[in-house]
Amino acid sequence: MNRVNLIGNLATDVELRTVGEGKTVASFLLAVGRGSREAGADFLGVSAWDRQAELCAEYLSKGQRVGVDGYLRSRSWEDDGKRRSAVEVVATRVDFLGGPRREEGEGAGAEVIPFEAAAAG
Repeated sequence: MNRVNLIGNLATDVELRTVGEGKTVASFLLAVGRGSREAGADFLGVSAWDRQAELCAEYLSKGQRVGVDGYLRSRSWEDDGKRRSAVEVVATRVDFLGGPRREEGEGAGAEVIPFEAAAAG
């Protein structure tokens, strides 16, 4: 069974782009601790699709804490004659754990936007 459950902090801002016919994908790097500060962290690429991608792009920014449920997807390609490969997490659910992103001038009482289920692409 290919299933991943992670909790970590965004190491990058969310990048949103459109692919194909009206499909959107959000990509970000997730820093996941290994259990202690001394043990370090792993940095994993995460992609979310469609409505979940739009919510991530609107409400998340670098440093925020999230929970990600999903699966691993591997891919490989050739670049300048060298074989390359990557493994990424395809999110089927992203939980916003650190509260909403606050714009300049907004107070700490901003409303939390609930999770909306979205199918992964």
